[in-house]
Amino acid sequence: MTADQLKDWANFFIAAASASAALAGLVMVAISVNIKKIINYRHLPARAGAAVAMLMLILVTSMASLMNQPVWSLACEILSFALWAWTIEIWTARQVILGHAESKRPHYETVRFVVLSQLQVFPYLVGGLMLLTGHYDGLYFIAGGTMLVFACSVMESWVLLVEILR
Repeated sequence: MTADQLKDWANFFIAAASASAALAGLVMVAISVNIKKIINYRHLPARAGAAVAMLMLILVTSMASLMNQPVWSLACEILSFALWAWTIEIWTARQVILGHAESKRPHYETVRFVVLSQLQVFPYLVGGLMLLTGHYDGLYFIAGGTMLVFACSVMESWVLLVEILR
């Protein structure tokens, strides 16, 4: 794959960068509006931070994809960003497991969150590895991961804005 082939993806990455920045702003507003309630739960500050981190994964991946650079360099950046996000998601999953145990939340909520949080990072890892080995189709994994992160981030925004008030 060449840098010229990446140009075919420019519109996608421009849209993803713009949307992730906007949604990150919404999550920050949700956090600030309900900060007193959020800090009362062990797991919610971590979830809020992870939601912002995942949106930052989209933002930095998209921005890196728009730069004129060798594909192997982009692949290394995507893998680095994804490993950073995965570290945050693993720590957040631990906080959610402990927090749900303390608050006696239903187990299915814990399992759903842990599975989705880990699943969001997986396409970035696969896509980055594919790009590193010269497989252009890795961009499709990154695009799928981007859409999954958007869906999960909207759910997190809902939790931080509405569900916390119930």
